[in-house]
Amino acid sequence: MGPVNLKPFYRRAAEPVDSNDITMATLVTRNRFKVLSRLASHYQGPISAAIHVNDDETKEEVLAELQSVYDSNPDMQKYVDIHMVLDNFDRQFNLWRNVAKFFSRTDYIMMLDVDFHLCTNFRDAIRNDPKIMQMLASGTAALVVPAFEYVDGDDGLDWHKFPTSKSAMLEEVNAGKLDMFHRNWLKGHGSTNYTKWYESSEVYKVIDYNFSYEPYIIYKKEGSPWCDERFIGYGANKAACLYEIFLSGIDYWVLPNDFLIHQTHEYPEATRRKERQYNRKLYSNFREELCLRYARVFVATGEWDSPKADNLREECQKIRGFRSAMNLPAVEPVADQAVEPPVEPPTDAQ
Repeated sequence: MGPVNLKPFYRRAAEPVDSNDITMATLVTRNRFKVLSRLASHYQGPISAAIHVNDDETKEEVLAELQSVYDSNPDMQKYVDIHMVLDNFDRQFNLWRNVAKFFSRTDYIMMLDVDFHLCTNFRDAIRNDPKIMQMLASGTAALVVPAFEYVDGDDGLDWHKFPTSKSAMLEEVNAGKLDMFHRNWLKGHGSTNYTKWYESSEVYKVIDYNFSYEPYIIYKKEGSPWCDERFIGYGANKAACLYEIFLSGIDYWVLPNDFLIHQTHEYPEATRRKERQYNRKLYSNFREELCLRYARVFVATGEWDSPKADNLREECQKIRGFRSAMNLPAVEPVADQAVEPPVEPPTDAQ
Protein backbone atom coordinates (compact mmCIF):
# COMPACT_ATOMS: atom_id res chain seq x y z
CA MET A 1 0.00 0.00 0.00
CA GLY A 2 2.92 2.30 0.58
CA PRO A 3 6.19 2.72 2.49
CA VAL A 4 6.17 1.47 6.07
CA ASN A 5 8.23 3.11 8.78
CA LEU A 6 9.24 0.03 10.75
CA LYS A 7 11.12 0.28 14.04
CA PRO A 8 12.12 -3.26 15.11
CA PHE A 9 12.70 -3.70 18.82
CA TYR A 10 11.32 -0.28 19.63
CA ARG A 11 11.35 -1.80 23.09
CA ARG A 12 13.35 -4.98 23.71
CA ALA A 13 12.42 -7.46 26.44
CA ALA A 14 14.94 -7.58 29.28
CA GLU A 15 14.52 -11.31 29.96
CA PRO A 16 16.99 -13.59 28.14
CA VAL A 17 15.29 -15.79 25.54
CA ASP A 18 15.58 -19.56 25.27
CA SER A 19 15.50 -20.46 21.57
CA ASN A 20 13.48 -23.60 22.38
CA ASP A 21 10.67 -21.54 23.91
CA ILE A 22 7.32 -20.47 22.39
CA THR A 23 6.81 -16.80 21.51
CA MET A 24 3.35 -15.27 21.41
CA ALA A 25 3.41 -13.45 18.05
CA THR A 26 0.62 -10.93 18.03
CA LEU A 27 -0.52 -7.61 16.58
CA VAL A 28 -1.76 -4.70 18.64
CA THR A 29 -3.41 -1.33 18.06
CA ARG A 30 -4.05 1.57 20.40
CA ASN A 31 -7.19 0.16 22.03
CA ARG A 32 -5.40 -3.07 23.03
CA PHE A 33 -2.35 -1.76 24.91
CA LYS A 34 -3.75 -2.79 28.29
CA VAL A 35 -4.76 -6.21 26.95
CA LEU A 36 -1.16 -6.75 25.82
CA SER A 37 0.02 -5.75 29.29
CA ARG A 38 -2.27 -8.37 30.85
CA LEU A 39 -0.95 -10.99 28.44
CA ALA A 40 2.61 -10.21 29.50
CA SER A 41 1.80 -10.67 33.17
CA HIS A 42 -0.22 -13.81 32.57
CA TYR A 43 2.07 -15.61 30.12
CA GLN A 44 5.40 -14.51 31.60
CA GLY A 45 7.19 -15.70 28.51
CA PRO A 46 8.47 -14.22 25.25
CA ILE A 47 6.06 -12.02 23.32
CA SER A 48 6.69 -10.40 19.93
CA ALA A 49 4.17 -7.62 19.38
CA ALA A 50 3.78 -5.67 16.15
CA ILE A 51 2.18 -2.41 17.22
CA HIS A 52 0.62 -0.16 14.62
CA VAL A 53 0.47 3.59 15.21
CA ASN A 54 -0.90 6.05 12.69
CA ASP A 55 1.74 8.53 11.58
CA ASP A 56 -0.44 11.60 12.00
CA GLU A 57 -1.32 14.24 14.57
CA THR A 58 -2.31 11.54 17.10
CA LYS A 59 1.08 9.79 17.00
CA GLU A 60 2.69 11.46 19.99
CA GLU A 61 -0.40 10.97 22.13
CA VAL A 62 -0.59 7.27 21.25
CA LEU A 63 3.12 6.72 21.85
CA ALA A 64 2.76 8.39 25.24
CA GLU A 65 -0.11 6.02 26.09
CA LEU A 66 2.00 3.05 25.09
CA GLN A 67 4.95 4.27 27.14
CA SER A 68 2.71 4.76 30.16
CA VAL A 69 1.41 1.19 29.94
CA TYR A 70 4.94 -0.10 29.37
CA ASP A 71 6.39 1.80 32.34
CA SER A 72 3.58 0.74 34.66
CA ASN A 73 4.08 -3.00 34.22
CA PRO A 74 7.48 -4.62 34.88
CA ASP A 75 6.28 -7.72 33.00
CA MET A 76 5.92 -5.67 29.83
CA GLN A 77 9.53 -4.58 30.19
CA LYS A 78 10.67 -8.10 31.00
CA TYR A 79 8.90 -10.16 28.34
CA VAL A 80 7.65 -8.05 25.43
CA ASP A 81 9.56 -7.13 22.29
CA ILE A 82 7.71 -4.23 20.67
CA HIS A 83 8.10 -3.65 16.93
CA MET A 84 6.63 -0.34 15.88
CA VAL A 85 4.83 0.06 12.55
CA LEU A 86 4.34 3.75 11.81
CA ASP A 87 2.21 4.57 8.77
CA ASN A 88 -1.29 5.66 7.82
CA PHE A 89 -2.49 2.33 6.46
CA ASP A 90 -4.90 0.64 8.86
CA ARG A 91 -5.70 -3.06 9.08
CA GLN A 92 -2.67 -4.47 7.30
CA PHE A 93 -3.09 -7.52 9.50
CA ASN A 94 -0.91 -9.91 7.52
CA LEU A 95 1.97 -7.47 7.25
CA TRP A 96 1.80 -6.98 11.02
CA ARG A 97 1.69 -10.75 11.58
CA ASN A 98 4.81 -11.12 9.46
CA VAL A 99 6.59 -8.42 11.46
CA ALA A 100 5.75 -10.16 14.75
CA LYS A 101 6.91 -13.51 13.35
CA PHE A 102 10.08 -12.21 11.66
CA PHE A 103 11.42 -10.60 14.81
CA SER A 104 10.46 -13.42 17.17
CA ARG A 105 13.57 -14.73 18.87
CA THR A 106 12.52 -18.34 19.53
CA ASP A 107 12.25 -21.40 17.32
CA TYR A 108 8.49 -21.70 17.87
CA ILE A 109 5.70 -19.14 17.76
CA MET A 110 2.00 -18.97 18.40
CA MET A 111 -0.10 -16.94 15.99
CA LEU A 112 -2.33 -15.31 18.62
CA ASP A 113 -5.00 -12.63 18.60
CA VAL A 114 -4.29 -10.57 21.70
CA ASP A 115 -7.94 -10.63 22.80
CA PHE A 116 -7.72 -14.32 23.71
CA HIS A 117 -6.98 -15.35 27.28
CA LEU A 118 -4.61 -18.28 27.77
CA CYS A 119 -6.55 -20.42 30.20
CA THR A 120 -4.08 -23.28 30.61
CA ASN A 121 -0.31 -23.58 30.83
CA PHE A 122 0.18 -25.25 27.46
CA ARG A 123 3.66 -23.74 27.23
CA ASP A 124 5.11 -25.95 29.97
CA ALA A 125 3.01 -28.94 28.94
CA ILE A 126 4.38 -28.80 25.40
CA ARG A 127 7.99 -28.18 26.38
CA ASN A 128 7.96 -31.07 28.85
CA ASP A 129 6.52 -33.54 26.33
CA PRO A 130 9.32 -34.98 24.14
CA LYS A 131 6.84 -36.42 21.63
CA ILE A 132 5.09 -33.09 21.09
CA MET A 133 8.38 -31.20 20.90
CA GLN A 134 9.61 -33.66 18.29
CA MET A 135 6.49 -33.00 16.23
CA LEU A 136 7.12 -29.26 16.38
CA ALA A 137 10.82 -29.61 15.65
CA SER A 138 10.06 -31.61 12.50
CA GLY A 139 8.40 -28.54 10.98
CA THR A 140 5.56 -30.73 9.68
CA ALA A 141 3.11 -30.21 12.55
CA ALA A 142 1.27 -27.22 14.01
CA LEU A 143 -0.55 -27.49 17.32
CA VAL A 144 -4.10 -26.16 17.57
CA VAL A 145 -5.27 -24.65 20.85
CA PRO A 146 -9.11 -24.78 20.72
CA ALA A 147 -10.84 -21.42 21.07
CA PHE A 148 -14.05 -20.73 22.98
CA GLU A 149 -16.29 -17.79 23.75
CA TYR A 150 -19.14 -17.08 26.15
CA VAL A 151 -22.66 -17.31 24.78
CA ASP A 152 -23.56 -14.25 26.85
CA GLY A 153 -20.91 -11.70 25.98
CA ASP A 154 -21.07 -10.14 29.44
CA ASP A 155 -19.69 -13.37 30.91
CA GLY A 156 -16.56 -12.87 28.84
CA LEU A 157 -15.66 -9.48 30.28
CA ASP A 158 -13.76 -10.65 33.37
CA TRP A 159 -10.96 -13.10 32.62
CA HIS A 160 -10.46 -13.71 36.34
CA LYS A 161 -13.61 -15.85 36.24
CA PHE A 162 -12.58 -17.98 33.27
CA PRO A 163 -12.05 -21.72 33.88
CA THR A 164 -8.45 -22.88 34.11
CA SER A 165 -8.91 -26.63 33.62
CA LYS A 166 -10.64 -28.75 31.01
CA SER A 167 -13.01 -30.24 33.59
CA ALA A 168 -14.11 -26.79 34.79
CA MET A 169 -14.47 -25.61 31.20
CA LEU A 170 -16.64 -28.62 30.29
CA GLU A 171 -18.95 -27.80 33.19
CA GLU A 172 -19.59 -24.40 31.63
CA VAL A 173 -20.02 -25.95 28.18
CA ASN A 174 -22.58 -28.41 29.56
CA ALA A 175 -24.35 -25.54 31.32
CA GLY A 176 -24.68 -23.73 27.97
CA LYS A 177 -22.44 -20.85 29.02
CA LEU A 178 -19.41 -21.58 26.82
CA ASP A 179 -19.28 -22.69 23.21
CA MET A 180 -16.80 -22.94 20.35
CA PHE A 181 -15.55 -19.59 19.11
CA HIS A 182 -17.82 -18.22 16.38
CA ARG A 183 -20.34 -21.03 16.69
CA ASN A 184 -22.49 -19.32 14.05
CA TRP A 185 -19.59 -19.51 11.58
CA LEU A 186 -18.83 -23.22 11.71
CA LYS A 187 -16.33 -23.00 8.86
CA GLY A 188 -14.05 -20.84 10.97
CA HIS A 189 -13.32 -23.35 13.75
CA GLY A 190 -15.41 -26.44 13.05
CA SER A 191 -12.45 -28.43 11.71
CA THR A 192 -11.11 -28.58 15.27
CA ASN A 193 -13.99 -31.04 15.91
CA TYR A 194 -15.09 -29.85 19.32
CA THR A 195 -17.25 -32.91 19.91
CA LYS A 196 -14.12 -35.05 19.66
CA TRP A 197 -12.11 -32.62 21.76
CA TYR A 198 -14.56 -32.85 24.65
CA GLU A 199 -13.81 -36.58 24.94
CA SER A 200 -10.13 -36.66 23.93
CA SER A 201 -7.14 -37.19 26.17
CA GLU A 202 -4.57 -37.48 23.36
CA VAL A 203 -3.48 -35.09 20.64
CA TYR A 204 -5.37 -35.77 17.40
CA LYS A 205 -5.02 -34.76 13.77
CA VAL A 206 -7.40 -32.40 11.96
CA ILE A 207 -8.86 -34.49 9.16
CA ASP A 208 -11.89 -32.50 8.01
CA TYR A 209 -10.10 -29.37 6.83
CA ASN A 210 -11.99 -26.37 5.45
CA PHE A 211 -10.35 -23.45 3.64
CA SER A 212 -12.03 -20.99 6.01
CA TYR A 213 -10.46 -22.67 9.06
CA GLU A 214 -8.82 -20.13 11.40
CA PRO A 215 -7.36 -21.96 14.41
CA TYR A 216 -4.82 -20.52 16.80
CA ILE A 217 -1.66 -22.50 16.20
CA ILE A 218 1.80 -23.10 17.60
CA TYR A 219 4.37 -23.98 14.96
CA LYS A 220 8.00 -23.81 13.93
CA LYS A 221 9.13 -20.41 12.71
CA GLU A 222 11.88 -21.59 10.36
CA GLY A 223 10.68 -22.96 7.04
CA SER A 224 7.01 -22.07 7.49
CA PRO A 225 5.22 -19.77 5.00
CA TRP A 226 4.65 -16.09 5.57
CA CYS A 227 1.23 -14.44 5.49
CA ASP A 228 0.32 -12.99 2.10
CA GLU A 229 0.29 -9.21 2.45
CA ARG A 230 -2.13 -8.59 -0.40
CA PHE A 231 -4.94 -9.11 2.11
CA ILE A 232 -5.80 -5.70 3.55
CA GLY A 233 -8.64 -5.23 6.01
CA TYR A 234 -11.11 -7.69 7.45
CA GLY A 235 -12.01 -11.03 5.94
CA ALA A 236 -9.91 -14.03 4.89
CA ASN A 237 -6.53 -12.58 5.90
CA LYS A 238 -5.83 -15.10 8.66
CA ALA A 239 -7.53 -17.93 6.76
CA ALA A 240 -5.15 -17.24 3.87
CA CYS A 241 -2.15 -17.56 6.21
CA LEU A 242 -3.38 -20.86 7.60
CA TYR A 243 -4.36 -22.21 4.18
CA GLU A 244 -0.82 -21.70 2.88
CA ILE A 245 0.68 -23.28 5.98
CA PHE A 246 -1.58 -26.30 5.45
CA LEU A 247 -0.82 -26.62 1.74
CA SER A 248 2.91 -26.37 2.37
CA GLY A 249 2.77 -29.75 4.08
CA ILE A 250 2.17 -28.82 7.71
CA ASP A 251 -0.57 -30.85 9.41
CA TYR A 252 -2.76 -29.48 12.20
CA TRP A 253 -2.89 -31.40 15.49
CA VAL A 254 -5.28 -30.47 18.30
CA LEU A 255 -4.07 -30.30 21.90
CA PRO A 256 -6.53 -32.27 24.07
CA ASN A 257 -6.35 -30.41 27.38
CA ASP A 258 -5.68 -26.77 26.53
CA PHE A 259 -7.94 -23.96 25.41
CA LEU A 260 -8.35 -20.22 24.90
CA ILE A 261 -11.33 -18.01 25.72
CA HIS A 262 -12.18 -14.81 23.88
CA GLN A 263 -12.36 -11.69 26.02
CA THR A 264 -15.50 -9.79 25.03
CA HIS A 265 -15.08 -6.32 23.53
CA GLU A 266 -16.86 -3.99 21.14
CA TYR A 267 -16.26 -4.06 17.38
CA PRO A 268 -16.46 -1.05 15.07
CA GLU A 269 -18.40 -1.96 11.93
CA ALA A 270 -17.87 0.97 9.58
CA THR A 271 -15.99 -0.65 6.68
CA ARG A 272 -15.93 -4.35 7.53
CA ARG A 273 -18.59 -5.57 5.13
CA LYS A 274 -16.99 -3.98 2.07
CA GLU A 275 -13.54 -5.25 3.06
CA ARG A 276 -14.84 -8.77 3.53
CA GLN A 277 -16.51 -8.71 0.12
CA TYR A 278 -13.26 -7.65 -1.54
CA ASN A 279 -11.14 -10.17 0.33
CA ARG A 280 -13.55 -12.99 -0.44
CA LYS A 281 -12.92 -12.48 -4.15
CA LEU A 282 -9.18 -12.17 -3.57
CA TYR A 283 -9.15 -15.36 -1.49
CA SER A 284 -10.92 -17.35 -4.19
CA ASN A 285 -8.22 -16.43 -6.72
CA PHE A 286 -5.48 -16.78 -4.14
CA ARG A 287 -6.38 -20.38 -3.33
CA GLU A 288 -6.14 -21.43 -6.96
CA GLU A 289 -2.86 -19.53 -7.40
CA LEU A 290 -1.44 -21.14 -4.27
CA CYS A 291 -2.43 -24.63 -5.34
CA LEU A 292 -0.71 -24.22 -8.70
CA ARG A 293 2.39 -22.64 -7.18
CA TYR A 294 2.94 -25.36 -4.57
CA ALA A 295 2.07 -28.12 -7.05
CA ARG A 296 4.79 -26.83 -9.34
CA VAL A 297 7.27 -26.81 -6.45
CA PHE A 298 6.37 -30.32 -5.34
CA VAL A 299 6.64 -31.66 -8.88
CA ALA A 300 9.99 -29.92 -9.41
CA THR A 301 11.42 -31.26 -6.15
CA GLY A 302 10.08 -34.78 -6.67
CA GLU A 303 7.72 -34.50 -3.71
CA TRP A 304 4.41 -34.67 -5.57
CA ASP A 305 3.81 -38.27 -4.50
CA SER A 306 5.21 -37.79 -1.00
CA PRO A 307 3.25 -37.28 2.24
CA LYS A 308 4.32 -33.62 2.17
CA ALA A 309 1.96 -33.03 -0.78
CA ASP A 310 -1.00 -34.93 0.72
CA ASN A 311 -2.74 -31.79 1.99
CA LEU A 312 -2.35 -30.03 -1.34
CA ARG A 313 -3.59 -32.95 -3.41
CA GLU A 314 -6.66 -33.45 -1.24
CA GLU A 315 -7.59 -29.78 -0.84
CA CYS A 316 -6.72 -28.43 -4.29
CA GLN A 317 -8.60 -31.08 -6.24
CA LYS A 318 -11.76 -29.33 -5.02
CA ILE A 319 -10.89 -26.31 -7.20
CA ARG A 320 -12.03 -26.51 -10.81
CA GLY A 321 -9.19 -24.38 -12.22
CA PHE A 322 -6.58 -26.52 -10.51
CA ARG A 323 -8.12 -29.75 -11.77
CA SER A 324 -8.12 -28.36 -15.30
CA ALA A 325 -4.52 -27.15 -15.15
CA MET A 326 -3.32 -30.44 -13.68
CA ASN A 327 -5.54 -32.51 -15.99
CA LEU A 328 -7.25 -34.19 -13.03
CA PRO A 329 -10.73 -35.78 -13.14
CA ALA A 330 -13.69 -34.13 -11.43
CA VAL A 331 -14.18 -35.18 -7.84
CA GLU A 332 -17.55 -36.45 -6.68
CA PRO A 333 -19.48 -35.85 -4.56
CA VAL A 334 -17.30 -33.01 -3.24
CA ALA A 335 -18.76 -29.68 -4.32
CA ASP A 336 -16.45 -27.37 -6.24
CA GLN A 337 -14.91 -24.75 -3.97
CA ALA A 338 -13.58 -22.31 -6.53
CA VAL A 339 -15.98 -19.63 -5.30
CA GLU A 340 -16.54 -18.65 -1.68
CA PRO A 341 -20.09 -19.44 -0.54
CA PRO A 342 -22.34 -16.44 0.03
CA VAL A 343 -22.57 -17.02 3.80
CA GLU A 344 -21.09 -14.09 5.77
CA PRO A 345 -18.70 -14.74 8.68
CA PRO A 346 -19.41 -13.13 12.06
CA THR A 347 -18.94 -9.38 12.23
CA ASP A 348 -15.75 -9.74 14.24
CA ALA A 349 -14.07 -12.29 11.98
CA GLN A 350 -10.82 -11.20 10.40
